[in-house]
Amino acid sequence: MMESRGNGREPANVSAVPLDVRLAHARDADLVTIPAGTVSIGDDGGPRDERPTFLYVSHPFLMDRTPVTVSQFATFVKDEHFKTSAEGYGYAGVFDERQGAWIAVREATWQVPEGPGTSKAHDNHPVTQVSWYDANAFCAAYGMRLPTEFEWERAARMGQTSDGHVFTAGDSIEVSHRYQLNAWQGTFPLLNTAADGYRTTSPVGVFGTAPSGLTDMAGNVWEWTSSSYLPYGIPNQSATQQDLDKVSRGGSFLCSPQFCQGYRASARNHTSPDTSLENIGFRCAADVNKVTGLAGHLIYPPAPITRAFSSHPTIQEVAQ
Repeated sequence: MMESRGNGREPANVSAVPLDVRLAHARDADLVTIPAGTVSIGDDGGPRDERPTFLYVSHPFLMDRTPVTVSQFATFVKDEHFKTSAEGYGYAGVFDERQGAWIAVREATWQVPEGPGTSKAHDNHPVTQVSWYDANAFCAAYGMRLPTEFEWERAARMGQTSDGHVFTAGDSIEVSHRYQLNAWQGTFPLLNTAADGYRTTSPVGVFGTAPSGLTDMAGNVWEWTSSSYLPYGIPNQSATQQDLDKVSRGGSFLCSPQFCQGYRASARNHTSPDTSLENIGFRCAADVNKVTGLAGHLIYPPAPITRAFSSHPTIQEVAQ
C-alpha cells in the first residue's frame, strides 16, 4: 500500500496489484489525486487542432506531482538495465540556437541531452531525450501509465501557476518582474536571454506549486501523453497504426510568448513515438484502483481546492 502524505486519507480503493517485472526500488516520487470533474477541452480561438471545444468528464486519477526527473529515470535504468531509443539509434534531437533549427546530435542521450562535451543532465531536472516508448516502459514498470491528453488538460485547468492562473493566448508569463514558468525569453529563435535564469531545463518545482498540488504544468518540458494525434471528435481507439504521432502537452523552455505559446493548457504538440528531443519529458498517471506500492507516495491537494474542482458529471465521458 502506498504511503499517504499531506491532507486527507488514502482512498480505500487504492490497492496493490502485481507487476510483471520486479524492481529493486519503489519510486521516490509523489502522486497527487486529481478529482473527478467536468472540464472544457480545447480553445475555439486557438489553432485548428485545438478546435472545437467540448466537455470532458474525468474520473478521479493519480498523477505525478512533477515530471519524471533525471534521478528517478537513472534508478529505473539501473534496475531494469534499460536502453533508451536514443541510445539505440545513436543520436537524438537538439535545438541549434545558431541555426535556429533542430539537428540530430550523435550520442545525445538522457544523461547528456545536448551531446558529448556539453553539460550533464541535473538530477533534479526533468529527464529528456526519452521517446514515447521509453516513457511508456518507465511508467509500466511501476504499474502506471502515461496520462491521456484529456486527463492532462483536466489537471492543467486546475491551475498552472502557484496562484492558480491558467495561461491563455496573449497572457504575460511575467508578473511583478518574476517569471511564472520556464519558457523562451528574447527573440525566437535567434536570441535566448535566459532572463528567467535557465537556458534549457530548470529544476522541477522551482516556479512553484499549482493549487492542484502539481508543478511544471506550464513550460520546462513538453510531456508525452498516451494519446495519438488525431482531430477532436475521433476516438483514439480508432487509431490502429502504431506509428501515429503521439501528443505531448505543456510547452517547454523553447516556447516563445511571441511564437508558439505552447504552455497554454489547451496547446497540443505531436511527435513520432520513437523521437527523442531535448525538450520533451513525461510524467506518469494511474487509475486510483490500479496503483502499486512501487508507484510512490500519495499526497493530496488542500480540501477546499479539491471541492472547488470536483463536480457531479451529467454527461457521458468522451471516449479516448
